[in-house]
Amino acid sequence: MASNGDDTRYAFIAEWYDSHAAINRRYQFLFYTKDSTIEMFDIKNRRVFLKRSKYENISLKDVYIGAIINVHARQLKIADYADKFTRNKLETATAKTYAMIKPDAVKHTGQILERIQQEDFVINQIKKVNVPRSFAMKFYAEHEGKPFFEKLMSFVTSGPVVAMELVGVDCVKRWRQLIGPTNTQKAKEEAPNSLRALFGTDATRNACHGSDSDESAERELNLFFGPSSPNVSATFRDCTLAIIKPHAVNAGQIGPIMTAIEKEGFNISTFKMFRLEKTNTEEFYEIYKGVVNEYSAMVEELCNGACVAMEITKGDDVATTFRDFVGPSDPEIARYLRSHTLRAKFGVDKIKNSIHCTDLPDDALLEVEYFFQILSS
Repeated sequence: MASNGDDTRYAFIAEWYDSHAAINRRYQFLFYTKDSTIEMFDIKNRRVFLKRSKYENISLKDVYIGAIINVHARQLKIADYADKFTRNKLETATAKTYAMIKPDAVKHTGQILERIQQEDFVINQIKKVNVPRSFAMKFYAEHEGKPFFEKLMSFVTSGPVVAMELVGVDCVKRWRQLIGPTNTQKAKEEAPNSLRALFGTDATRNACHGSDSDESAERELNLFFGPSSPNVSATFRDCTLAIIKPHAVNAGQIGPIMTAIEKEGFNISTFKMFRLEKTNTEEFYEIYKGVVNEYSAMVEELCNGACVAMEITKGDDVATTFRDFVGPSDPEIARYLRSHTLRAKFGVDKIKNSIHCTDLPDDALLEVEYFFQILSS
């Protein structure tokens, strides 16, 4: 999808829900490869809505059917291709699949996510959930009656799983190649660098699942990310909130950050990807308004793309100990004074400082509930 210097134009239909008018507004959304500029036209009113301009937070890999992007605080959903040229060029490059980290490999989530992003998959949705038996039976309905079915049911419901929607070129095939053969021993022999070879145990406890066809991917994605999907595995006890900010998500740092958190002895009891509206972000950051000079820039960053909210647990004083591990808000100061902290390792500047964490212990549960009860509902 490189431009090679030409000014290729890709056209999409984008929708924005106008909450004041209670209607969906539709736009023609154009992306130009030569200079990564965007342009928008109001379809109903037949006029320019946004003149061609640079928008550094959006690249072509971010624009695909079903994607949600933020343009000047408006959350747009890419609903369709606007012309045959765009469809023909991009349809195979933005295929989707369902991917799952099974209970036996959840402890390796950070390493697996790092590998996924290294292999150039886009993580469009992700969450850590508990799987009830009734849901597991629906998911594995094709195996009902087979000798291994009960063993499979017991295993997949034995602990949380990580559910993902991946996007990329030839996604179903490439993901199955990355996870390797079903039997872990066979994977170790035939594909020693595959995820099942590295993190699996046997034919059932084999670390990861991948859809076997486009049709299966659609069905499985609807199950895990549709209206009847399983609940996140939040505990709402002795916990604090952390959010991997959009710039860190875009930089492929979800996996490394999670690995660093768990290596420090903290438990990520649940997590989920969110794309926040500006109103939600302003509500969440309200305590900083009028107190922190960077408030407006903080709001702009957090609603500027996908973020990953995490419930962190580790004893009674987790809010304080985790806040210490995150480090000073300014990464430059963090690198000078506390080089082992998350912001020292992953932060860019005071706004793009990789991660938000709860500042006051009394606010920890409220922040966790805001994401995993209020926004998740």
